[in-house]
Amino acid sequence: MIPRLDDRAQELLRDLAPAVLGGLVRRYRDFGACEDAVQEALLAAAMQWPTQGMPDNPKGWLITVAARRLTDHIRADAARRHREQLVASLIPADQQIALAADAAGVNERDETLDLYFMCCHPALSAASQVALTLRVMGGLTTGEIARAFLVPERTMAQRLTRAKQTIESAGRSFPDLTADDRAARLPTVLNVLYLIFSEGYTAAQGDELYRLDLSNEAIRVARLLSRLLPDHPEVSGLLALMLLTDARRAARAGPNGELIPLDEQVRSRWNQERISEGKRILERALARGAAGPYQIQAAIAALHDEAPSTEATDWPQILALYDALRCYGSPMARLSRAIALAMVEGADAGLAALEDLAADPRLAAHHRLAAARAHLLERAGRHHEAVDEYRRASQRTANTPERNYLLLRAARLSDSLAAAGLNGVAPRPNLSGGYRTVTGPRY
Repeated sequence: MIPRLDDRAQELLRDLAPAVLGGLVRRYRDFGACEDAVQEALLAAAMQWPTQGMPDNPKGWLITVAARRLTDHIRADAARRHREQLVASLIPADQQIALAADAAGVNERDETLDLYFMCCHPALSAASQVALTLRVMGGLTTGEIARAFLVPERTMAQRLTRAKQTIESAGRSFPDLTADDRAARLPTVLNVLYLIFSEGYTAAQGDELYRLDLSNEAIRVARLLSRLLPDHPEVSGLLALMLLTDARRAARAGPNGELIPLDEQVRSRWNQERISEGKRILERALARGAAGPYQIQAAIAALHDEAPSTEATDWPQILALYDALRCYGSPMARLSRAIALAMVEGADAGLAALEDLAADPRLAAHHRLAAARAHLLERAGRHHEAVDEYRRASQRTANTPERNYLLLRAARLSDSLAAAGLNGVAPRPNLSGGYRTVTGPRY
């Protein structure tokens, strides 16, 4: 049995893994072998650190172990193929043991950024580029990636396997990136960063509402990109979107980790420094010309951040911005548009828009669609149907705070119906203690 690392050690390993992998790939150029070596080093850390204690230099320790594993594999492979002499000549013997923890002249964060671009190899399909980067750089499980793509887990597992096989066929190695390489791969890198941020903002599964490590990593890399490409409007738009959204994090969860929807959040707890920074970045990006999807979404987030309440939110402007996003075909953006439409034209208009979305196989069984329908049914006064939809949504999410929120919502509404004598069930005592009434669709 593998001893369990404490939370601090697990977080440290997650933070260090990309930098260790980046250093190995830069030196050895064999992505697949380097990834395997890093995984073996992480496993060795999980086995040894709980009993032997954490080393003084965890990163150096991981690099040393991973490089030794890689060297072992190189030697074994060379012997099997009768090319040991050639391999040995490529890498001096004294450098086959371990890399320096911080090689002179190498910027660790640049290595991490390079690795994001390397994962978006042109030999892969766009979907596989995103999936592989999420797996390698984001540390997401296959199941988490599958939920982000709205596909079955088996489908995603096959996609990841094919991605690695394609890299093998392409020669396994990654050449130095040119400026043209970076430009061609940038849209995929931005997409990956946004998916990692979204997974961090609301985790697809588990007992925590969000994963701070993932969203912080996405923001950190977006800042690196912004420094590398300061005049690129969509890079700035993505960074602004993340900052303006993440600014609400502290108000999204209660003292026991329970989900607090947008219209119940104490807005004084929103991070005004992040909001100001995000708005400054967004204004500079919008001044450069035609707005892309990240700038538009950042503008929506800014409108929410500026509003003193849900009722005072500029919903017509938000609806207009979602209309501008329709050409990009994002199912989640279309779902959010339906909610904005309901806030402008009424719940029935929003429900009609959701009916159209139900035909989309990417959304048909997603809990967000059922949750949105439940909120709008409740706003329309169709409470029995709303209870059923809240319960259906709760069965489809693997995130515990989200599930609890949806169940509590259904229970509160069901109790209200019972108290009114509309469902033949006696009212129950207060289920949630501090549970508060929710009137809006967003959280």
